[in-house]
Amino acid sequence: MKRFLPILPVSLGILWVASSFFPPKPPGGDVDFVRFGKIPVQVGGRVKPLDTVARNSLLIIHSKQTLRPSDGRQVSAIKWLADTLFNAPMGDAYPAFVIQNGDVLGLFGWQQSDRKYFSFAEVTPFLKQIEEQGAQAEKLQAVERSAYQNAILNLRNAISLYQRLKNSVQPEGTTNFSAELEAFEREIPNGAKAARARETGEKFDQAQLDRVAALMQRYEKSAELAYILPVPPRGQSSDWRSIGQTLLQSVTAGEIDPVVRLYASLGDAYRSGDHAAFNADVDLLTNRLTQTQPVGTQRARYEFFFNYVDPFTHSMTLYVIAFLLACISWLGWSRPLNRAAFYLLLVSLAVHTFGLVSRMYLQERPPVTNLYSSAIFIGWGAVIVALILERIFRDGIGAACAGAVGFVTLVIAHHLAGSGDTLEMLQAVLDTNIWLATHVVAITTGYSAMFLAGMLSIIYVIRGVFTRSLTPQTATSLARMTYGVVCFATLFSFVGTVLGGIWADQSWGRFWGWDPKENGALLIVLWCAIILHARWGEYIGQRGLMGMAIFGNVITSFSWFGVNMLGIGLHSYGFMQKAFPWLVGFMLSQLALMTIAGIPLKYWRSSRTSPDSSLSTRKHEHFEFTPPKLAVETTQNES
Repeated sequence: MKRFLPILPVSLGILWVASSFFPPKPPGGDVDFVRFGKIPVQVGGRVKPLDTVARNSLLIIHSKQTLRPSDGRQVSAIKWLADTLFNAPMGDAYPAFVIQNGDVLGLFGWQQSDRKYFSFAEVTPFLKQIEEQGAQAEKLQAVERSAYQNAILNLRNAISLYQRLKNSVQPEGTTNFSAELEAFEREIPNGAKAARARETGEKFDQAQLDRVAALMQRYEKSAELAYILPVPPRGQSSDWRSIGQTLLQSVTAGEIDPVVRLYASLGDAYRSGDHAAFNADVDLLTNRLTQTQPVGTQRARYEFFFNYVDPFTHSMTLYVIAFLLACISWLGWSRPLNRAAFYLLLVSLAVHTFGLVSRMYLQERPPVTNLYSSAIFIGWGAVIVALILERIFRDGIGAACAGAVGFVTLVIAHHLAGSGDTLEMLQAVLDTNIWLATHVVAITTGYSAMFLAGMLSIIYVIRGVFTRSLTPQTATSLARMTYGVVCFATLFSFVGTVLGGIWADQSWGRFWGWDPKENGALLIVLWCAIILHARWGEYIGQRGLMGMAIFGNVITSFSWFGVNMLGIGLHSYGFMQKAFPWLVGFMLSQLALMTIAGIPLKYWRSSRTSPDSSLSTRKHEHFEFTPPKLAVETTQNES
């Protein structure tokens, strides 16, 4: 039984992940949202599938990627987007906008209740007030805004995004876009003739000119509001275009782009409920884009697949299960449970790696380009180092650290994704692959190692103070692991900081400018050096080493997130006001753990694990640390 125990969780994990590799096919006669979601468009300078646009937009507006109307059914992001683009009355009725602030509700004359989601139709009477209040809040710095001002500004931005989406594929209020395009195409020659006649002073048809001018004004407004650029470039141009812009260009081109016609037919079919015609138009549009934009279409399809597999959510779940198995192994069945945790972590790491490599393929960049990707990479690197430690020591500690760090970093990444597209275009100063692949990777690898050292120290303290499981052998193993990982962190943090200075010299003309991010990186290097010197100078023992490693979590989190929240300096690319309370809470928790580590040894439960609980004879064996080199020499002398 124990021999086959590791096979069960690993097999179930593999089957669960594999099941997500096959998107379901729609029942006969239903809308094929899978094919529709794969259609490539351009948003924010990047070509992406409509499925990604739907997920990111709904996440910004609704804080979730699914909707639940009052009837209790679940509406996917891509269906919500289809209704928003083609059937505005339906889209307006969805309770998509988050309003929880009591002052914002009071602005509309509403009472605060358990309800927090409202539809566009409900907030439409207050659009002018929302715009005015949001514009005033926008003038303030983020740190100066009150809770009300943040809430009203977020609501205004969400409404603005929704209105732009509604005008992306057809002008708002359209009922039969195909017929409108036919009429526009017929009016173009006559309108052009009337315009020329007016310029030369000849007699012209004013009504005809007015009709064309009204349509052009309508399409100009649509072009200004459009969020999605669905029309691919033509000729030598590399820029995708909005529907409105393409229609304005058709006046001089003399014809309407076939892609615009297909989108018009697509919207009319969806609005009328003709699912067969809609699916047929999706196929025609996909085939045309495949011919004209083969690379973009291929990447869009892969990104849709990546979205559907959702590798980081799967990894997160598997990391938790592996962590629990590793912790339970300390209570019994240690060998089979350790093996199960280790092999399940390998599956988790493989899925994590698939997600990381997929992002690199889609973005055509090294693994770290923003705060979100740094969390993904830090967790990935820490898991690899922890698994190496587990392979060496085989005591479940490395496995527990791998599961915990992998899960926590992916949770951080999940919350960082709330601002929308995590594959956004880079700022110009970051648009250098060689430095992204060297400086940024080295620095984030140093972050990974520091957090792993901190996690090992936390396990040491918790097991030592609250349980009887911290034996002298386990304590020594944890101390050796922590010391080795700190050495690893020192190397990568120092190399990464130097490489960053070289990059800064090339980009900004100075090697070092005491920028907050630069200071944060220097703090990590200095703290690692202090830990190593204190240990080798025998100023600290095991507990001192662990306490200093835990404080390393505080310094690393400040360097990673805290300096961005200052909102100053050349490196403030990822400001997140919502993360500030979490950062403060994390730092306080680490200081609390350091305080616990300083409790006198007689109060540590693990100090009484032996029948002979004489603390005076055991404290140096149990809670002091001899550096690896000295330990080898002692063993040789004893032999």
